[in-house]
Amino acid sequence: MKVHPIYFLWATPRSTSTAFEWMMRQRGDLACFHEPFGMAWYQGPEARAPRPAPPERQRPEATFEKIWDDIQEAAKKRPVFVKDMPHHTDHLWDDGFLSRITHSFLIRDPAKVLASLHRSYEKAGMGDGFEAHEIGFGPQQALFDLLRGQGQKPPVLDSDDLLENPDRMVRSYCDAIGIPFLRDALSWEPGARDDVLWYDGNDEIWHASLRDSDGLKPIPRKHVDPGDLPENLSRHYDVFMAHYRALHTHRLRPEVVTG
Repeated sequence: MKVHPIYFLWATPRSTSTAFEWMMRQRGDLACFHEPFGMAWYQGPEARAPRPAPPERQRPEATFEKIWDDIQEAAKKRPVFVKDMPHHTDHLWDDGFLSRITHSFLIRDPAKVLASLHRSYEKAGMGDGFEAHEIGFGPQQALFDLLRGQGQKPPVLDSDDLLENPDRMVRSYCDAIGIPFLRDALSWEPGARDDVLWYDGNDEIWHASLRDSDGLKPIPRKHVDPGDLPENLSRHYDVFMAHYRALHTHRLRPEVVTG
């Protein structure tokens, strides 16, 4: 029986990763999974999150083993694309798991991640209480370093490069993981995004920009001053930035992308 590739995009929260996933869904040639291990991490019986779901939102069927089995089963029928966070799976990083995956990474300036989290948490009435591990910069670098140590060179996309040059950067990404570039996938109709709802189902907070968008269109990059962040967020910035820079050095560079 033929087994198809399983492509993972490893991201941090608020890194434009769901917009990228939505673009991959428009292709029509991939079975796509939206943060499947996050469900187990937050809501499953083996939940590892510092703030697991309350009892009424727990999912007893969402075990890590069941989710991985579902992904592998889907890959028997067609190629699979998964967007998830490294910290949701860092206890699974053995050869049997990692060797089955074609890995890639999406990174974003931590000042922009933290600013976006602050806005979203305010809207959700959650405050800004989180643990650094929950944002995932450290686990993201740990996984990248682990793969590099095994001789792999997983492609790294930077969110600013992607938003500034979506056509070129998506083409470069597709070349890097070995799938055809489909320009039509960069455009879509505005509307509900039920396939990528966050675990609390609150599309109004987490995916409002994606819901209102009609594609990946060029957006000039903007600077976010970490000094403008609340102190309880800005204190994480230097540590997060060190992790970000470690991957940024290896990013796909727009100036060497050919059309």
